[in-house]
Amino acid sequence: MAVRAAVLPAVGSPLEITGIDLPEPGPGQVRVRLAAAGVCHSDLSLSNGTMRVPVPAVLGHEGAGTVVAVGEGVGHVAPGDGVVLNWAPSCGACHACSLGEVWLCANALGGAADVYARTTEGTDLHPGLNVAAFAEETVVSAACVLPVPDGIPLTDAALLGCAVLTGYGAVHHSAQVRPGETVAVFGVGGVGLATLQAARIAGASKIVAVDVSPEKEELARTAGATDYLVASDTTAREIRALTGKQGADVAVECAGRAVSIRTAWDSTRRGGRTTVVGIGGKDQQVTFNALEIFHWGRTLTGCVYGNSDPAVDLPVLAEHVRAGRLVLSTLVTERISLDGIPAAFENMLAGKGGRALVVF
Repeated sequence: MAVRAAVLPAVGSPLEITGIDLPEPGPGQVRVRLAAAGVCHSDLSLSNGTMRVPVPAVLGHEGAGTVVAVGEGVGHVAPGDGVVLNWAPSCGACHACSLGEVWLCANALGGAADVYARTTEGTDLHPGLNVAAFAEETVVSAACVLPVPDGIPLTDAALLGCAVLTGYGAVHHSAQVRPGETVAVFGVGGVGLATLQAARIAGASKIVAVDVSPEKEELARTAGATDYLVASDTTAREIRALTGKQGADVAVECAGRAVSIRTAWDSTRRGGRTTVVGIGGKDQQVTFNALEIFHWGRTLTGCVYGNSDPAVDLPVLAEHVRAGRLVLSTLVTERISLDGIPAAFENMLAGKGGRALVVF
């Protein structure tokens, strides 16, 4: 059955909106009709080669939809069920999984190398980060779908699959923000906006948002920022001034750039914690000297997928949504059609907006 999709023909090439032939689900697979998909900066990182995946591919890893068919052996979802796509399913058997660190599963992205569909001309296609959400429908492993929590509309649920899990997890799992602490968030895209809300939910006393764009201040304050700074050479000094000359207890970097990682580190107090969520390229080199590492006693950590377990964390996030503490609509700066994805990529390159949501 042919459906429309956004295909990346080669690394560095523009996306092409075209028809693809999608097979029926085989054993252990699920076919999903997409309701919505978020356009995430990670998709841009795949398209430009910062992260490597087999191509040609259909990108899109943050989505939700309705099950239309299941293959043999699938029992946890059925046709008609609403599901959230999980682009990094854990295998449960590798070393990381045995330690409970399912977000570091060694086999999570194994499905990205599979051929899951073909172009109408017969060219093999790979499923980006496992789920190929930039399409009207997709076929995924049953491990890649989780039931949508009660009371969450499908279009909103799409955002739970990456941006919200990542931002919430960065605050609650990686940095472990405590009530009353001060937090600085670098980068006000979709993940940054989710991080701001998570910091507010954690009870942070002051939440400083930092971005290169002054136009994002309203978005940031709506999400929970108490202060907003346009990134500059004096950002670290300004954050110290806002935090009693101490520096922030926690800084979360969501841009993946050497300069903002270094500034986030410089902005934290002695003994503070810096968590890096942003995905940067190998050319983004960050340097520290041995004396400052000793003297400042800060902690610098990476954070993959919010150090989250989607099966455990989705119900928690849903409760925050239902209670009004987490407002998913504030993450969305524009709603677009499938045809609008290439333009949304251009906006991300220009540093504009927060999160575009593809509504099918």
